[in-house]
Parts: sequence; structure tokens; C-alpha cells
Amino acid sequence: MIKRDFNIPFYKGENMASSREYLEFVLEKLNNLNNLSYKKMMGEYLLYNNGIIFGGIYDDRFLIKKNDSLNDLNLKEEIPYPNAKMMYLIDPDDKELINKIIDILNNQ
Repeated sequence: MIKRDFNIPFYKGENMASSREYLEFVLEKLNNLNNLSYKKMMGEYLLYNNGIIFGGIYDDRFLIKKNDSLNDLNLKEEIPYPNAKMMYLIDPDDKELINKIIDILNNQ
């Protein structure tokens, strides 16, 4: 199982496809979402809740689309790929944060 050490800055040089192992790790953490699904797209994974895209796995990073309902969580922002909009970087090991996000997404 691959885990990202959030104490080490992410290397933003060479883009690499995300691993299936990291996807499965994140999906396991999100198993409380009502209707979670994903789609592989150009080496990365798009994540859907109830058929609506809410985030993805980019370079083995779990990112969630910026959303007004998540503003109060004061999340760190990162760019998923060049020329993209900023997204929220989520530590999938932060169970408390994941549960808050799941509650918010399930109630939208």
C-alpha cells in the first residue's frame, strides 16, 4: 500500500500516472460515501459521488474540487496538473477530516 508522507513537499516536476494501489487505498478511506465511483482518465482517476465528480487522484495525490461547503475546513490547495484550477489536497489518513468531507458530500 502506498502512502504519501505529508511532511515531505510533493515533487512537482515530472508528471507520472497514479498507481492503482493508491486509488484503492483512497477508495477504502471513502467507503462511507453513498454512491462512490471512479473513472480512469489519462493515467489519473476521477472520483464521483452520486454520479457527480468531486475530486480525483493526480500523481498519487488525493485532491477534491474546491466547493463552498468545504471552505470552513481551511484545506491546503494544490494544482492537479498544469493550467488546471486549484483543488484541495486531502491526507487520506486523516480520518476525522475524511469523515467531515463525507458528511458534507453526502448531504449535498
